[in-house]
Amino acid sequence: MRGNKFFGVLGAMALTLCAACSGVAPQTQAPPPQIPKITPPTTPSRVPVMVDRPLPDDCELVVPVDVMNATLGQELPGEPRIIIGIKEPSIGKTGKIDCYYGIPEKKGLDDAKIVIGLSTYTDELTARTRVSESVEAERGDGAKITEVDVGKQKGTLIEGKDEQLLIGSLGKSTFVVRNRNNFLPQARLMAVLPVLAQQCMTPPV
Repeated sequence: MRGNKFFGVLGAMALTLCAACSGVAPQTQAPPPQIPKITPPTTPSRVPVMVDRPLPDDCELVVPVDVMNATLGQELPGEPRIIIGIKEPSIGKTGKIDCYYGIPEKKGLDDAKIVIGLSTYTDELTARTRVSESVEAERGDGAKITEVDVGKQKGTLIEGKDEQLLIGSLGKSTFVVRNRNNFLPQARLMAVLPVLAQQCMTPPV
């Protein structure tokens, strides 16, 4: 009988423990909220970097058509035309190209909306001198002359009666962006010409 009482006590204890097991489990703390991880972009946005580069042989390497249209905010008619100039040793010019953009169908170079010209010279001093001489000639013709920023370089905005141009030099190269036949209104000159000038001196990636 004593043995039965002993096992009876053990059985009662086991039931008590099982009852405790079936109770509500203690609550655990909620995990901390996940903080989103911000990964910086692996490819930085393309920023034009002007360099003194060899003359391109294609207008797409000067200012691509899609870049031109995006900068202007409209699509120009026709395809760009390139004119390759000749060397002029007497003034130290070693090469020249002109790209004509926005020529309507069955029209000529004179009807282009934007013209971009690049030239190379024997040295930096000659390039700067040619720019200075051009600026002074325009000033003498009554044009308004303003120094402007072109990327990290400086350029000169020349506002004439029928044409406005942005001219400058970088190393042994010179650049000029022309707004022909007052295609762009005066209020938009600074939003467009410096961008095109910077792009035309930036090699493609």
